[in-house]
Amino acid sequence: MKKYIWLITICMLSISVQSQDILGQWKTVDDETGAHKCIIDIYEQNGKVYGKVIEILEPFDKNTLCQDCEGDKKDKPILGMVIINGLEKHGEHYKNGTIFDAENGKEYKCRIMLDQETGKLQVRGYIAFLYLTQYWIRHK
Repeated sequence: MKKYIWLITICMLSISVQSQDILGQWKTVDDETGAHKCIIDIYEQNGKVYGKVIEILEPFDKNTLCQDCEGDKKDKPILGMVIINGLEKHGEHYKNGTIFDAENGKEYKCRIMLDQETGKLQVRGYIAFLYLTQYWIRHK
């Protein structure tokens, strides 16, 4: 009987740890209106974390091209675009990577972490010592 209780405890702990991970799908939230804009799939590849736009929630924006972008992203669809690049885990934060803002075509240094109290993802973009923080909501 003790073996079964121990096994159940281990399973519950592993489920709890997995649900508190940053990986998965997240809804972005507009800073000004609070509207949900798109869904980002955050995934790990070769030990680094990336985020890709997998769904645009506003029907009129689904086919939007990145007109303000430069380089290889210029005039490419935002849907399917990788916007978080190369984050590395440092304690409870993921940093040393970048985040791309398709609305203005600019790339920023990025740091993300999971807010343990709310379950929201804190996403912070930096220019020097100035930053902007958004809170994304887990999808599904």
